[in-house]
Amino acid sequence: MASQTSGTFAGASARYLALASTSQHRETLNRAVLPHGMARTSTRRRASRDRGILERLDEGPVLGDGGYLLELEKRGYVQAGPFTPEVVLEHPAAVKELHQEFLDAGAEVLQSVAFYASKEKLATTGFADRVGEINRAAVRLAREVAGSRALVAANLSLTWMYDPKDQASTDKVRGLFDEQLAAQLRESPDFVIAETFSWLAEALLAAERIEKTGLPSMVTMSFDKNPVSYDGHSPSECARALHDAGVDIVGVNCLRNPMLLLPIAAEMRKAVTGFVACQPTAYRTPPEIPDFTAMKEFPYETETLVLSRRAMGAYAAEAKALGINYIGSCCGSVPIHVREMARALGKAPKDRSWRVDYSKPMSAYEFYHHPPP
Repeated sequence: MASQTSGTFAGASARYLALASTSQHRETLNRAVLPHGMARTSTRRRASRDRGILERLDEGPVLGDGGYLLELEKRGYVQAGPFTPEVVLEHPAAVKELHQEFLDAGAEVLQSVAFYASKEKLATTGFADRVGEINRAAVRLAREVAGSRALVAANLSLTWMYDPKDQASTDKVRGLFDEQLAAQLRESPDFVIAETFSWLAEALLAAERIEKTGLPSMVTMSFDKNPVSYDGHSPSECARALHDAGVDIVGVNCLRNPMLLLPIAAEMRKAVTGFVACQPTAYRTPPEIPDFTAMKEFPYETETLVLSRRAMGAYAAEAKALGINYIGSCCGSVPIHVREMARALGKAPKDRSWRVDYSKPMSAYEFYHHPPP
């Protein structure tokens, strides 16, 4: 999608991306990002499937999947706290099972389980030397499940390494993103989602690296206590800066529940003419503590915060009404949430419905003649 010019924020994008830029890094970009023998796509609107993400968004809202790492932790496969994705190597069948559940629930995109898969973050759990294996496996597993039924998104996320006071950190972050992309692109994802950025500058770095691959991009910010990025930008400013940097889908994800995230997505919707994404958590958090990771229940009692399926269905309907294009969900959202979101969007797989009928009871509710709900 062609970007628009918006003087202030186009200038801001350029300033951020100029930080610590080195000619040597630019010269080695093709070797770092694109695996041997893989050509760039000839247009940014071309994904590896006949109808890519941008073509589908042109036709109407696209339904994303849900949260992987916290659900896999509940199932006993991921370490609570660090939430790094070595599960794709240690328990691939569990990852594929969850992918399949989201697909059967109606998800039109499967995200690769590569959140927190940068070398530096993997180092916190002793897996830095397997960064390539983890990133490649994450896309491969999603692709094996998706087949021709869904698109597959590669994944980048915050690195914890960006520091605006350290100019060298900019090139470090670039290198981390390039390393992940080099591995993930070997499995031919359809587009790239870069997510959960608190620093607009880091989000712009992700956008820059994705652009070099030729794949469509989705880049989403994340806001904890206040709806402002760590470098002082409002949601609308972030959306415009990302859009002006050439990002195809801008948006917001994680930390907040739907009712606390939708107003931010709506602000972004008003700020840009392009596609907008929203991927909230499925956790009940109060306005005074909007970030679920700041709740005392994180990480061992998050199940006590989970929203109902109908709450997530209502979110999907409201997001569509607001003109949000990519309607997904994040931590805490499981297949039953996605199925209800699919129903709200008219995308649900066919399944049997139940209505109260005391003359032909199908449930204990009717058999015991409980009053109508």
